[in-house]
Formats: sequence, C-alpha cells, structure tokens
Amino acid sequence: MAEIEREAMEYDVVIVGAGPAGLSAAIRLKQLDADLQVVVLEKGSEVGAHILSGAVLDPCGLDALIPDWKDKGAPLNVPVKDDNFYMLGAAGEVRIPNFPMPPLMNNHGNYIVSMGNVCRWMAEQAEELGVEIFPGMSCSELVYGDKGEVKGVVAGVFGLEADGSYGPDTEPGMELHGKYVFLSEGVRGSLSKEVIAKYGLSDGKEPQKYGLGMKEIWEIDPAKHKEGSVTHTMGWPLNANAGGGSFIYHLDNNQVYVGFVVHLNYKNPHLYPYQEFQRFKHHPMVAELLKGGKRVAYGARAITEGGYQSMPKLTFPGGALLGCSAGMVNVPRIKGNHNAMLSGKAAAEAAYAAIQAGRAADELTDYEVEVREGAIGADLKKVRNVKPLWSKWGLTASLALGGLDMWTNTLLGFSFFGTLGHGKNDAEATEPADEHKPIDYPKPDGVLSFDRLTNVAFSATNHEESQPCHLRLGNKDTPIAVNLPTFDEPAQRYCPAGVYEVVEKDGQSEFVINFQNCVHCKTCDIKDPSQNITWTTPQGGDGPNYGNM
Repeated sequence: MAEIEREAMEYDVVIVGAGPAGLSAAIRLKQLDADLQVVVLEKGSEVGAHILSGAVLDPCGLDALIPDWKDKGAPLNVPVKDDNFYMLGAAGEVRIPNFPMPPLMNNHGNYIVSMGNVCRWMAEQAEELGVEIFPGMSCSELVYGDKGEVKGVVAGVFGLEADGSYGPDTEPGMELHGKYVFLSEGVRGSLSKEVIAKYGLSDGKEPQKYGLGMKEIWEIDPAKHKEGSVTHTMGWPLNANAGGGSFIYHLDNNQVYVGFVVHLNYKNPHLYPYQEFQRFKHHPMVAELLKGGKRVAYGARAITEGGYQSMPKLTFPGGALLGCSAGMVNVPRIKGNHNAMLSGKAAAEAAYAAIQAGRAADELTDYEVEVREGAIGADLKKVRNVKPLWSKWGLTASLALGGLDMWTNTLLGFSFFGTLGHGKNDAEATEPADEHKPIDYPKPDGVLSFDRLTNVAFSATNHEESQPCHLRLGNKDTPIAVNLPTFDEPAQRYCPAGVYEVVEKDGQSEFVINFQNCVHCKTCDIKDPSQNITWTTPQGGDGPNYGNM
C-alpha cells in the first residue's frame, strides 16, 4: 500500500466513532477551546445508525458534560418509574424483591432512552460548537509516525475490487492526522484491537469478557403499556447452559424494548443464542405482554463484560481508548453509556492540557489516572467480582455472593474476595461438541418468534455486494477442517444475523460467509474457537441502519 498517494488533513484531535464516548470528547474539547480543530469519523450512514444499546441511561455523564441538557432538548423523555426483577422458570416466574439489592442497582433518576437518538442529539450539540463530523467514513487503517506513535487514520476508502485490491474505480480515501487520536469504536473495534496488540495494552490484565445482546422493538397493546417500567429477568430459558438474562423497557408511544443477553463464555457449542432469545418471548409473562403487538425493529451487538480487571492500559503513543473500546460496562447495572461519556470528557481534558503545554503524540497519562481513580473506576471497582462469581459458581450462588460483595464494597470499600480473575477468554471456553448434547429448539412461529433472516430485514442492513468480504479468515480451511469436526462449526449458531453457513456442495462441506447480512455485532471475532475470523470495517455507510435503537 506504500505506493498509494493520499491527501492528508491536519487536526488537533481525530476521533474514530460517533458514539457517546467520541461525541463527549468532541464536545468537551470545543467547550475548552473553540479554536481546536476536532473531527469525528463515523462508519455508519448517519450518526446513530450503528448505535444499539438497552438502554436505561444514568444521566451522570450528561450532567457533567452538558448540565443544561434538559433545556437543550436532550431526548431523555421517559424517566424510570418502577424496577422489577424476576427469576423465570419454564411456566412461571418469581419476583425478586428490591430491598436486598445494593443502592447502585436502583434505577431511580435514570431514563429509558434510544441511545441512537441521544447520539444524534449529541452530534447536533457538537456541530454547533464547530466539530466536524463525517458519517459514512470507515476508518480502515491506522497511520503511524516515525517513532512508532499513532499519527492518524485512513478513512473513506471506497470501491475496492472483490479481492481487496485497488482498481481503476477505487477511491483511496485520505489520511486524517491529529496531535492525538481517540479510538471510540465501541466493543471490539478493529483499530482498537490493533493498538491493544501492538502496544501490549492488555499485558498483565485479565482477558476481556463479552456478552451478545439482541434487541427487538415492539409496538404493544396500549392497555398493556406501562411507560417507565423496567423489568430484568434471569434463569429460563438459559438455565445452566449459559449466563445471561433479559430486559424489557417500556418507553413512550406504546413501544417496548425487548432484549436478551447471552454471556459468550458458554461451553456448549450447540448453544444457539438467537434461538434462546426467540424462545424467551414464549414465556407466559412475556407472551402475554407481546400478544396483539408487532415487532418493528431488530438488532444485535456484543457487550464488554470484563469490567475493572479487564480494562487494558488506556493510553498509547499518540492516542487513547475511550468507552467500550476499553470496556467500561457495569455488568450488574447493565450500563456503560454514562462511563463512556465520562471517559470522553476525561480524555478531552487530558488532550487539551497536553496541547496547551505544547505536547503532541505522547501518552495522556492524566487520562489513565482519572479513569482508574475517578468516577469510572469507582463505579466498576464495586462490581468487579459479580461476573467472575457468576462464571465460576453459576446464577444462584452468584446472586447471593455477588450481592454480598457489592454491599461490602459499597459500605466498606472492601471485598472478601479481593479481585477475582476471569480465567479463559470466551473463545477458549468453548468445548468440543461431543462433550455436550445438542439442544432442540422450537421452530419460530412468525408471531412472537422469527427466523434470523426475517429479523435481519428489520435492522435495515445493507452492504455493497461487490466489495471485499469484511469478515476475514486467517485460514480458509479451518472452518471445515477443524471447527466442523471438533465444535460442529458454532459460527452457524452464535452469529445473530445468519452470516455463516455450512452447506453441502458436490458431496463436500463448504463454509459460506453471507457478509451482506452482518449487523456488525463482532461476535464472530470474539467467539470463534479457533480465533480464525477477524472483523474489519466494510466501506463507509454499510451495515445496519438503526432508527430508534
């Protein structure tokens, strides 16, 4: 690629990703100095197109960034009115009382939101301050300086040949250089993954852990709608097969967010997360709520779950990792957007101070200190053992032990367990197929439950078919030669969009990648037991086009 000539544009700060972290950083930089040159590059067709989150938002991040957000019309319109927790069995449910739960689990003062719409509003605030935002601009490469520092990114490459080569109609894109580069790509971002490996940012840390979150928006019978109601469930249908649970959030306009999370450290390669989600909706409590309603949207996204002990070093020469690129989700609260916003604000303040001091392309150590010792670190440290306790001892034991641990951390700043490790990464957790029984899943009925391809149509996903496949195999033979005989090729099941298939052709098994279906969840990059699949960015604007997610 050295022979490719590109134009270069110079900025003070280049930000990759227009999510809550990246937009918060951009806003804060311009609040501090209106003359700073700040650019945000977003791979989605518009800001918010690739944003998928629960979401119940803790407004503390917005409070810190834009204290008058209410007056400025932020789309936080549905305050949480009641919190419900249930343990499900196949035919019924048991309500878990709220009073034994530590205060941090209380959703009072939080809001049910579409994070896509929140990000669209934040982008408006940023542009009013003079931030340049370019949607439809995938950042496909990092640009390194002479001393090995990150100098910028390559963005806006279009029209590659199907084999990935540059052809006569290829637009080579351009380089955007910054004194600092912020990576706020969300979970398992491709550039973030590169810098974590290149600079050894995860050395000495626990492996990052993940969940797969799937979500549908339903319009329901107004008589059943309870605006502001929040419900979480655990137990059935996953039971002992995997960790995870559901969320049901009643927003406005008779709409409900129905979501399901499966922890990706499950052992049984026969597990089919998407079908677990579809089966969940047939539980009597859920089926009664959705009866007479209609599904209007679908999407899926990986979630970081490693928490405090899995956060990599956050800075590298020339830049920093923000938000979920580093993994700042509070797992028991199922919340990370507030920490993403706070991280963007902290990174901006560190970069501003550095630029004022005449620095560039070095490490923003003040940012690292603020995250680990400030509000984000305090939020994550209290709950650091909940995930490993669940992974080690299962749901029931972890409810009691995790609750105890959160209470002692909250009241005493102390844990009887210290800081527990996570052990294996999620790919290594997958066990051979012959050690587990296949799981018989009911066929979707087309009323409450749907097949994957039908649901993917409700994500408005689109990829230009002539471009190279953005899902790269390290070894093209591994899926059939290794994964199929050993693990029954779990890519057929863990992908929530039906991207991967094993088909018979001329008496031989063949691995097929339908990349046009990809909703950019990154599960394949995380869960493939051979770690043979690498998710890369397709050309800008491609992928899902989420509206109200």
